[in-house]
Amino acid sequence: MAKPYDPKDKFFLKAKEQGFRARSAFKIEEILQRQKLLGKGGSVLDLGAAPGGFLQVMAELVGPRGVAVGVDIVPMQRLPQPWVKMAVLDLLAPDALDRIRELHPGRFDLVTSDMAPKTIGVKVTDEARSLELARMALSVAGDTLKLGGAFVVKVFMGGDFPIFQKEMRAHFGKVDVVRPEATRERSFEVYVVGRDFQAPSTE
Repeated sequence: MAKPYDPKDKFFLKAKEQGFRARSAFKIEEILQRQKLLGKGGSVLDLGAAPGGFLQVMAELVGPRGVAVGVDIVPMQRLPQPWVKMAVLDLLAPDALDRIRELHPGRFDLVTSDMAPKTIGVKVTDEARSLELARMALSVAGDTLKLGGAFVVKVFMGGDFPIFQKEMRAHFGKVDVVRPEATRERSFEVYVVGRDFQAPSTE
């Protein structure tokens, strides 16, 4: 029998205890520890960053010699570290990439996306909307990643998920699918991790 949904489970409580803004902090923490995608002095771009759980973890990881950029369509409370840069930004806006480059003119070692659609409870629709956001994040990653960089994106698994995996493999030398421990039991979300970003083919 499935456990009843508990919005204040152990990871929610643990996040409150440790001062994280969201339980998602534990998801990216686990992924980064396992995959070794980011280190001191690194640069990271977090898409759909609100409320800032991913950014809290990654800002500490890169430290003052690094840079952590977070953008979202909704405002976020600022983080105290001066190497964290945040902006309200619609990724569909024609000047989105220009505004990201204003925050950090160089390319990034890692791009992450925890974006998720407003779910309506219709699985096929929620999955399709999730893939739209994942593809948008992949497009931004393609324009902002360093060669050899990495990309972490949340996706709701569904019928077209293998197609997205194939699209990821066209850009990255290695692609893994991970489900962090902090993911809610009933959730059908996973994170797709691309490593060794490659220049797009000109053929």
